[in-house]
Amino acid sequence: MLLRSLSIVILLLVLFTPLAGFTQESGSAPPEAGDPSKVQGPGLNGEPLGQGPPKADPSPSSTEKPKPVLNWETGAGKSYLIPLFEIGGYIFLLNQFDRHFVDPTSENKSNFKTFWNHLTEWNWVVDDDQFEVNQFLHPYGGTVYYGLGRSAGLNFWESSFYTALGSFLWELGGETTTPSINDQYTTTFGGIFLGEPLFRMASLLLETDEDGKPGFWRELAAAVLSPPTGFNRLVFGNRFDTVYPSHKPATFMRFMVGGTLTSSSHNVSSDVEPYGAVADVEVQYGLPGKPDYTYKRPFDYFDFHLTAVTANAVESIDTRGTLLATTYAPNPSLRGIWGLYGTYDYISPQVFRVSTAAFNLGTTWQWWAADDVALQGTVLAGAGYGAAGNIEKTGNRDYHYGFTPQGLLALRLIFSDRLMLDLTGREFYVTGLLSKEPNGTENILRGDASLTYRIYDRHGIALRYVTSHRDASYPNIQYQDQTVGTLSLMYVFLGKSKFGAVEWR
Repeated sequence: MLLRSLSIVILLLVLFTPLAGFTQESGSAPPEAGDPSKVQGPGLNGEPLGQGPPKADPSPSSTEKPKPVLNWETGAGKSYLIPLFEIGGYIFLLNQFDRHFVDPTSENKSNFKTFWNHLTEWNWVVDDDQFEVNQFLHPYGGTVYYGLGRSAGLNFWESSFYTALGSFLWELGGETTTPSINDQYTTTFGGIFLGEPLFRMASLLLETDEDGKPGFWRELAAAVLSPPTGFNRLVFGNRFDTVYPSHKPATFMRFMVGGTLTSSSHNVSSDVEPYGAVADVEVQYGLPGKPDYTYKRPFDYFDFHLTAVTANAVESIDTRGTLLATTYAPNPSLRGIWGLYGTYDYISPQVFRVSTAAFNLGTTWQWWAADDVALQGTVLAGAGYGAAGNIEKTGNRDYHYGFTPQGLLALRLIFSDRLMLDLTGREFYVTGLLSKEPNGTENILRGDASLTYRIYDRHGIALRYVTSHRDASYPNIQYQDQTVGTLSLMYVFLGKSKFGAVEWR
């Protein structure tokens, strides 16, 4: 778990590292033409002097059928079979690893008989695996299924089907344990809503205004961000080398690193670490307001946010992106989009955890309040299937599953290119519906406030405060009402757009 968590931190840091690509030359110099034979006198069969009959090209490539090359606009060159075989191979290799190295190994010694029994008996359950396994590793595994389809040229919806299929095959044949409803849900929807931003960010790295292919470091960074994309580009060469077109979205990118202090806590265990280090990465893609940019494709707008701390590796990772969206512009100072969003959240502030994959209705906008003051924001409301804990253990499980209504309000106030105030509030209400513990609920509130001052060029400092509150209602549990707050002072490195205000006026 720790290694996988740290790998995600590393792969996102690459986004903000100055990348020096190696230039790759395309093509080669044409072969030199040989001197024509000197002929004394007229040629045979009436050919002009110095020329003979036309010679056939000896190169075998002249008779070979051209290999398909991916075209994202038309779909030409994409493959349905390649990712299908890759997903099967990935499931087989993962099962082999688990049955030899993961205890208890007996749970991983599946065969055709166990597969058939799971398929015919159809006895699905809510399992008791650890929170980070079900809510983080399963969604990350779903990004592999999703990315294999996406990088082979399949569109968002086709790749989503492959993600659900890969999860279904694993539940039936990957383990001997009874198939899990919650794993099928989190792997599929968490894998999709996390996988598409990873694929888009990898593709954005591979895009270049220069002639030729992206350099080595860009290829490496893209492969770390989206391993399936790097795998297919490496194995299949120029067939899948065509970079997914971003259509040049307006973006905001920010990397922060610094120290953190647990400034306040209530009703928590003594294991809370008071001091530590923190790293934070945020990428917004497709901010509204850029002329001629459209939102016809799913996730043409998305927000990706990761916070890592020394106390527990990944403290939070969340994504939200448009599935179906349209634009609005009621006046010259306001531009926005609204529609259906897909979201994935994983939040673990040391003392309790909450995670969900959900569907939300909402809007994202930017309003020019003054000549050099802009307000950006997002409002979402929806529901999904989520988990939260700390409840009395049921087997290995110390958290609660259930139908989860939720909401989000995020605001960013930008003062020129010098100062920025961020405010974000989230609420998750994990109910007893669709739960093994129907008589209890979890209400989670999380607030995040930061003030960023740009000192020079893309460099700045930020002061950030995060508070997390949990109110649980279960019989005989130790911690029902918990609160923890952290204060951080951080160095900030911004992307090219600095604070990301979109100018259309």
